[in-house]
Amino acid sequence: MSYGMGAALQEAVFGAVQADVALSALVGSDIFDQLPTGKVPPLFVTLGTEAVVDRSDVDGKGAEHRFVVSVIGDACGFAKVKAAAAAVSDVLVDADLTLTRGRLVYLRFDRAVAKRDTRKNLRRVDLRFVARVEDNHS
Repeated sequence: MSYGMGAALQEAVFGAVQADVALSALVGSDIFDQLPTGKVPPLFVTLGTEAVVDRSDVDGKGAEHRFVVSVIGDACGFAKVKAAAAAVSDVLVDADLTLTRGRLVYLRFDRAVAKRDTRKNLRRVDLRFVARVEDNHS
């Protein structure tokens, strides 16, 4: 197994969502690779957790990355959060991302969970994606 493409995949995913015009129209520049600190924007996107399993075979090293991208909003309601989540999905599903290490074989949507946190008055959609990568590093 190789986790060598983990950083390259994260960089490519982050770059893709950050560069998307439709998503930017909804959340502006409030796209983060970690939860923001201080004053939190009313609607934002953040990269979340990741789990990786070996997908190496006789042809080489590879891994399957299951990662989460979250869209979180305050009193703006679920409509705006879900619209931003749909834009994230549109950017990433079957994306042809170039990695600085390795090669992306596929990137697909796996599932989403929409939640309401009534204590904090937040709405949240966690989108889980599955990416298969192969290592070209000798």
